[in-house]
Amino acid sequence: MIDAAGLRVIRAISEEGSFTAAATSLGYSQPAISQMVRRLEERTGTALVERLGRTVRLTQAGQVLARHAGPVLSAIEAAESEVAAIAGLRAGRVRLMAFPSSSSTLVPRALALVKERFPDVEVSFAEGEPPESLAALRAGECDVAVAFTYEGTDIGRGEEHVETFLSRPLLEDEVRLAVPKNHPLAKADKAQLSDLADAQWIAGCPRCRGHLLSLATRAGFTPHVAFETEDYVAVLGLVAEGLGVALIPDLILRSAGNDRVVTLPIDPASRRTVQAVTTADLERVPAVAATLDALVDAARATCPSPLTAAISAR
Repeated sequence: MIDAAGLRVIRAISEEGSFTAAATSLGYSQPAISQMVRRLEERTGTALVERLGRTVRLTQAGQVLARHAGPVLSAIEAAESEVAAIAGLRAGRVRLMAFPSSSSTLVPRALALVKERFPDVEVSFAEGEPPESLAALRAGECDVAVAFTYEGTDIGRGEEHVETFLSRPLLEDEVRLAVPKNHPLAKADKAQLSDLADAQWIAGCPRCRGHLLSLATRAGFTPHVAFETEDYVAVLGLVAEGLGVALIPDLILRSAGNDRVVTLPIDPASRRTVQAVTTADLERVPAVAATLDALVDAARATCPSPLTAAISAR
């Protein structure tokens, strides 16, 4: 195998004309140069240098290596420079995917923090609900996924190789009942879901619909889901028109609202945990670590009581 050190020696010999001069230019001893040449000749299976008294000249094979040494070493040096920039956060790219209700609250603040702290780090962003974003993370199509889980479920539900995920909890998000302003429960302090067994329901993403079905089952009924949409602004609009009731997380209500909709706690309370998810290898990439830190800080600003637990393996 031809290595970069060997190429540097062959190029120096070509330029300087002797082992001694090549050693001086590279900062090596003359015996070290001789040893490196012998090792490279053993690896290539042919003579690379012809010794002529105190001078040397390259054989045809040696000349081939010297000719290719320049472009190859330039490419290696360019790669080393780029890697050093990434390691020092003078460059780097992170692909972030997050669920829609975080994209108007948590994510913008995190992106702004990364830009403020590390202007040369580029973070691209795409929306995706947890099943999609976690599948993208596993497939290598994103570096960080902002996902959520409801109480009693795991972040990687339905995903293969979840043991490779690392999860950093960001905040707890209470789930509230949304009803029209003229609804009988609108002035209540809290609501029992069993009181809404006959209501029409509006459901969101698959994970949210599963959560609604789970809560309703525990309350002793099967909800009549009349409308399905992952757009929470549309959910609030449907509720405002009296077309149904819905469960809406607090994170939505921090950026969207409708003055014809009332939201109230449910009893027993229900929460979801918002988490930043990556892998063990990606977490060691400086730009990814910087993005995770920014998400934690953004969560702290978004929610009065964010979760700040250390990264834990899932």
